[in-house]
Amino acid sequence: MEIEGVVLRGEGFEPVEGRVVVEDGKIEAIEEASVDSDDIVAPAFVNAHTHIGDSIAKEAGAGLSLEELVAPPDGLKHRLLRQAERAELVEAMARSLSMMRSTGTSAFLEFREGGVEGVHALREAATGIDIDPVIFGRETVEAMEAADGFGASGAADGEFSQERAACREADKPFAIHAGEVGPGDINPALDLEPDLLVHMVYAEQVHLERVEDSEIPVAVCPRSNLVTDVGLPPVRDLLDRTTVALGTDNVMLNSPSMFREMEFVTKCCDVTAKEALRMATTAGAEIAGRNAGVIEADKEADLLVLDGSTDNLVGYRDPVRALVRRAGEADVKRVI
Repeated sequence: MEIEGVVLRGEGFEPVEGRVVVEDGKIEAIEEASVDSDDIVAPAFVNAHTHIGDSIAKEAGAGLSLEELVAPPDGLKHRLLRQAERAELVEAMARSLSMMRSTGTSAFLEFREGGVEGVHALREAATGIDIDPVIFGRETVEAMEAADGFGASGAADGEFSQERAACREADKPFAIHAGEVGPGDINPALDLEPDLLVHMVYAEQVHLERVEDSEIPVAVCPRSNLVTDVGLPPVRDLLDRTTVALGTDNVMLNSPSMFREMEFVTKCCDVTAKEALRMATTAGAEIAGRNAGVIEADKEADLLVLDGSTDNLVGYRDPVRALVRRAGEADVKRVI
């Protein structure tokens, strides 16, 4: 297979006119050549933090606080999840996964409620959809064992040392929300030596230094943080210290579109277009342990092809900025 256009090559997303040669699902070569195509060929997205189960409750809870919306065990989302029929939940998640795939996402890191059964329900929802879930089970060690890792709600909600130890024994990642509503749970979260921190809106200098020293990656979800009125994460400070990836968070609150997340973070958080694209692709792939997220030989061919001739993109001068700040689902030509 050959995909022609302006190829965003390597970790620097260098625009190269030519083609990507793919064989058996892997990138064999990037060839510079004169081609008759203005398409933009980029790495597919990796959404670094989602709650796909919330697909049963889109735009529910207007006017509620973050705690009223999502705090376990009795926040609105948890009550709605308990009330939902399994078939309803699976169908709603499958529809969100289809939408994610059509907007260029090849993989996502999910904090999955519902214990072991919640993990199985998400895997069922993903059946037949060409998208890879990396599932962090919640609530129990058994959920972690059925999943790809454990996703803790936050150090203020529990102690989590047992779950952390179980992850080490199982050689699976441990992720935790931290600093979403205040700084008080960040140091206890860092004390657990997690493999991934989520949010870090209220990270202070001492926390930033600890993150840098321990090289713990962070998933930020700025649109979600804005809509829940907790503020915006210090993305610039985090980028200067560690690996930072983009997530869309709760489907209850936000469409799981990485196009929207990239555009927002570049316009509101002192982030360049290249940095935003790296946050949406390379960083998430690294955190997920995937051999993807960059267009280089021997990488998995997880590719997004944008139609450079759409009314929205025709005449673009900077393909990275066009992808990050302007493109949307209507511009997607192929997801490979």
